[in-house]
Amino acid sequence: MDRTGPSGGSSRGIVARVKTAIEIRELARDELALVRDIDRTERIEVLYVQQGTELVERPGEFDAPAWYSDGDGEHSVAAQHRTLVGYVDHGGIAMGAFLDTRFVGIGVVVPHVRPSIAQLAYLHVTNGSRSGGIGSRLITDLESIARRAGDREIVVTATPSLNTVRFYRRHGYRPMATPLPELFELEPEDVHMSKPL
Repeated sequence: MDRTGPSGGSSRGIVARVKTAIEIRELARDELALVRDIDRTERIEVLYVQQGTELVERPGEFDAPAWYSDGDGEHSVAAQHRTLVGYVDHGGIAMGAFLDTRFVGIGVVVPHVRPSIAQLAYLHVTNGSRSGGIGSRLITDLESIARRAGDREIVVTATPSLNTVRFYRRHGYRPMATPLPELFELEPEDVHMSKPL
């Protein structure tokens, strides 16, 4: 294929980019086991401590390891699967992201955790597929589900890492002065954020 530059002359060295198809779709309950394919590893050098609506940076080495394939402890694949099933069994909707046929992301929204309030309960994009718009596509779909269900606000308990908090802030989430007590009790060290829908 011949490509021409702005002046009409031939542009040498331009390589045509092939777009890879990303499919976002609702996951059936039995597909939640695909969470085993998510590589959650991340280099983390800054964590936030939330004080009301203020976030205080805490530098250090807090790298997130892969989920454990054995056992059923908190950071195991079995625990992640159990968590996802619990959300779906209580009215949550799970959306999965597929890059070609590879499972690369998952998110869950639970409508009506409080009157007019939804919870963005779960969101992970596999290492190596981040920063490509997959998380943004998932969050947009999850917010749309909550909006269609009639919710006017969405809350999230975010891992307090720099990258995670920046991601949510880019999407309009702000730290909450008063987190929902039931979510704070479960995740007291997370950053509790909300966004109007």
